[in-house]
Amino acid sequence: MTLETEKPPLSIVLCSPRGFCAGVVRAIDTVERALKLYGAPVYVRHEIVHNRYVVESLRDKGAIFVAELDEIPDTDAPVVFSAHGVPKAIPSQADKRNFFTLDATCPLVTKVHREAAIHFKRGREILLIGHAGHPEVVGTLGQLPKGAVVLIETMDAARSFEPKDASKLAFVTQTTLSIDDTKEIVAVLKERFPEIDGPHKEDICYATTNRQLAVKKVAPKVDAMVVVGSPNSSNSQRLREVAEREGCKVSVLVQRAAELDWSKFEGISRLGITAGASAPEVIVEEIMDAFAAHYKLHVETVSAAEEDEFFPLPRPLRNQAAAAAKAAEKAAG
Repeated sequence: MTLETEKPPLSIVLCSPRGFCAGVVRAIDTVERALKLYGAPVYVRHEIVHNRYVVESLRDKGAIFVAELDEIPDTDAPVVFSAHGVPKAIPSQADKRNFFTLDATCPLVTKVHREAAIHFKRGREILLIGHAGHPEVVGTLGQLPKGAVVLIETMDAARSFEPKDASKLAFVTQTTLSIDDTKEIVAVLKERFPEIDGPHKEDICYATTNRQLAVKKVAPKVDAMVVVGSPNSSNSQRLREVAEREGCKVSVLVQRAAELDWSKFEGISRLGITAGASAPEVIVEEIMDAFAAHYKLHVETVSAAEEDEFFPLPRPLRNQAAAAAKAAEKAAG
């Protein structure tokens, strides 16, 4: 083992904010509260959030993750919909089977669903800026009849799109996109279709925006950036891309410290670390411990924004928790 005095120095710059956002906290708390109130099992359609560590932790507590509802037997156990949102057909399917469902969809994703529904009601053709196949995009497309929403993934797609009626056009966006990429696509659409109707408030969520802003501040000042997150996490992938775009020569996305390729960090003196909105802080600490084994660390934090957002749990859980608390109080008295 290298003595502490022999370790080369390394400045670690922690991006703030990083890690869990209010929507992710709400989703995880939904599963944990359901397990506490109703006991195991609690079924969850798809990963509750895109993070293997979180999913495995909940599985160990009694959550059962399924790809589709037909994998769930007839049951009175709670069935949770993930933070990414689901197509309308999924709750309908659950109702037909008399499932007790808990919707952990992030309220900011629900906001996009409502915007799309309003545009549809007003007879507008809707463009969804997002990534094909992402659960959030699948859920948003599934809010309306097939063909009502057109997916726009790139600037080329924005340039080539031909509307049915340019005077009846609107757009919404996935909540976890790159701010810069999305601005470029929106600029193309607004230039081509000046009457296009957009969100009153940005669809890209506050957490995605704030984490990208923090990376923008840190990336030009460090030799390498480690983004903690899962490969299927859109907001985590965007953080890695932002760091790269801002001139950081080494930008890697890892789920755990064991995935670090130490050859990429040879000769560095400053390292940035951030985490996607579904990545727990315990993994950031694990990454820092791994670097502490190789370097003598000096740690600082660079902040881009303060976050104090809070989203309440789904109503059935709030009601049950209140009833349980009242019963406990009565028993104690």
